[in-house]
Amino acid sequence: MDKTRLLGCIAAAMLLSAGATAQENKGGIDADMLQELKESYAPTGTERALQNVMLANSVKVLAVNQENLNDLNTYFSHSVPSKGITDQKSSGRCWLFTGMNVLRAKMIADEELNSMEFSQVYNFFYDQLEKSNLFLQGVIDTRKKPYDDRTVEWLFKHPLSDGGTFTGVADLIAKYGIVPKEVMKESYTSDNTSAFSALLTTKLREFGLELRDAHADGANEKKLLKMKKEQLKVVYKMLAQVYGVPPTEFTWAPKDANGKYREEPQRYTPQSFYEKYLNINLQDDYVMLMNDPTRPYWKCYEIEYDRHLYDGHNWLYVNLPLEEIKAMAIESIKDSTMMYFSCDVGKFLDSKRGTLDLANYNYDELFGIEFGMDKRERVMTFDSGSSHAMTLKAVDLDKDGNPIKWQVENSWGANSGFQGTLIMTDQWFNEYMFRLVVDKKYVPAKVLDVLKQKPTMLPAWDPMFTPEE
Repeated sequence: MDKTRLLGCIAAAMLLSAGATAQENKGGIDADMLQELKESYAPTGTERALQNVMLANSVKVLAVNQENLNDLNTYFSHSVPSKGITDQKSSGRCWLFTGMNVLRAKMIADEELNSMEFSQVYNFFYDQLEKSNLFLQGVIDTRKKPYDDRTVEWLFKHPLSDGGTFTGVADLIAKYGIVPKEVMKESYTSDNTSAFSALLTTKLREFGLELRDAHADGANEKKLLKMKKEQLKVVYKMLAQVYGVPPTEFTWAPKDANGKYREEPQRYTPQSFYEKYLNINLQDDYVMLMNDPTRPYWKCYEIEYDRHLYDGHNWLYVNLPLEEIKAMAIESIKDSTMMYFSCDVGKFLDSKRGTLDLANYNYDELFGIEFGMDKRERVMTFDSGSSHAMTLKAVDLDKDGNPIKWQVENSWGANSGFQGTLIMTDQWFNEYMFRLVVDKKYVPAKVLDVLKQKPTMLPAWDPMFTPEE
């Protein structure tokens, strides 16, 4: 190495060293700070004993509030009858199971059936096909934008999901109808979606790149749409191979408790079956409510790309105080009508007993520190959000009509939680409930008037865009 290069290397090293020192002094953990941190932890004998226990056990187990493990109060003053618990198994389809459980309860009551379940995989097939088209068309629509554009980046990060919202249920049923479970049964992959979903996601990203490359090479929109159609043929083939081909016609009739037909079986399409037995306009007859304390209440909001179909509806909701939402929920339950409900289910969940209770775990006492964020702060920092959909079915009211606790029908199987349900305290409801879908007949005029506002459009990456799983 000649002298000039050597001096250059030394100078560069000195600059790097100086830069590193400057960076360290501005915000890094230097030796003095590290020593101070070490000295700040001076455990007592009791704390050392606790440390030994914590090193060998789950903090969730150690934080259990033993005083809260008394006999579970399962009485509810008002409850909607339910027959059978569904099971989404190892899939993120809670949104679909929940939406169909709302419809299932209505059909069982209206038709006086002993039991009834719809085919989730039928609508899920079309959900995945439609979401694939939504992504590919989104790539075409944003083809002139750079890769580091926020929307383009979001599209490629989220080409596909098995999660969703009630809006997806409404749009899918409006377009494709619905079928009984025995007409199209679950497959291994529909019960275990992750591996195939990851594979299809990879293929969609590849297709997205092909569309952008074709645009860069001069392809016009007509050419890109033709390419997309060929890509969707591949997607359809992949879906058909793991989920089966959705039926276009089938024969069905209701059965009695002994399994005998109550009437002569009739021929249906998925659309005619829905029209005969339910005939509900899910898109117009229901109102999506939200409790998002990070934004003004009594406002209408819409989230871009928060939809399942390209030609479908974005998630559109009215943001309301909890007291308003609870009042509608209580009226609905009193009238024996279940509701689509979503929350941050993992917080303070005792999955064995089936309870959602702020008193289930004493994390503050275990660590001797306070976890002080409120609901608004948790949403702002992405610490909490709507993560799971279930069917709200019961409420326990005190003598003054105030809710004490609530019950939801879950889709984790009959052996999970409390007989397939979860029981939540009203305090937990306040902190971790986010979304509720209510029939318009239980919605006051002052809330319906909010829907007349021009909604505020929020970006796809908004904290409230969290597909329920």
